[in-house]
Amino acid sequence: MLINSENLNKLRVGFNAAYRRILGQATAMSPMVSTRVPSTQKSQTYGWLGKIPNVREWIGARVVQNISEGDYTIKEKPWELTIGVDRDDIETDNLGQYNPLFEEMGNSTGGHVEMLVFAMLAAGFTTNCYDGQFYFDTDHPILDKDGNPTTFANTDGGAGTPWFLIDVSRSIKPIILQVRKDFGDIVAKDKVTDENVFDLNEFRYGVDARMNVGYSFPQLAWGSKQPLTPANFAIAKAALGNMKGDYGRPLGLGQKLLLVVPPTFEGAGRTIIKSQLVNGGESNPWAGAAELAVVPWLS
Repeated sequence: MLINSENLNKLRVGFNAAYRRILGQATAMSPMVSTRVPSTQKSQTYGWLGKIPNVREWIGARVVQNISEGDYTIKEKPWELTIGVDRDDIETDNLGQYNPLFEEMGNSTGGHVEMLVFAMLAAGFTTNCYDGQFYFDTDHPILDKDGNPTTFANTDGGAGTPWFLIDVSRSIKPIILQVRKDFGDIVAKDKVTDENVFDLNEFRYGVDARMNVGYSFPQLAWGSKQPLTPANFAIAKAALGNMKGDYGRPLGLGQKLLLVVPPTFEGAGRTIIKSQLVNGGESNPWAGAAELAVVPWLS
């Protein structure tokens, strides 16, 4: 193949098509547990996480429920993936090996959001959320019905493989995915005068993004490292159903649930919420109580 602008343009278009084709097919489970928030700056503060609005009887003047003071900030991170193509491979038409590589670039960038979101969910046992507690903790601060400080739990601890029960009925999910720039088309450094070509005999093709993840309300999710059993599932479901906001307001959670498990727990998850009969013929009280998400990024 002659190294000229026409052929290099065709090559760039072909590589981008291979990348885009697989990127469009990438499995996207993260929207089930995350809310995508567009951003226009390097960091964004989420003061509203300190308050779930509550309706009150209108006596006297209105009480404006302002965004509470808070400094929970998600700072974006830059991400990139770059592939180098040897000039000799182009000149000798030895390009068959590269299409699968650019397809894998689509797989990798498509799966990056999944890795970010589910890694953040799994890290909730040791990573703080907006209230200064670990996202999955036993003593999140809250106000009781009389306005007195108290606490609530969204975990029952344990030391095993984690699993999660999540309320997915709300517009906001447990994980915030903050995106300033998503992975787009390939950018190429493929002019023969580019330094990488002149010095290293290598054409370069890369993609990049700017994004990061954080936590929303801990009431929306239950994280457990206890064995995944019907009894522990019942504890998690009851806890979500009893979740409250400030001043004792029931949040009405638990009607649309997602059981999130790693592949090793698929069998246990199916037994709990998919099987109609258990224990040799008894009716399963938890059949249909939640949807099941088997997440490979939790492996």
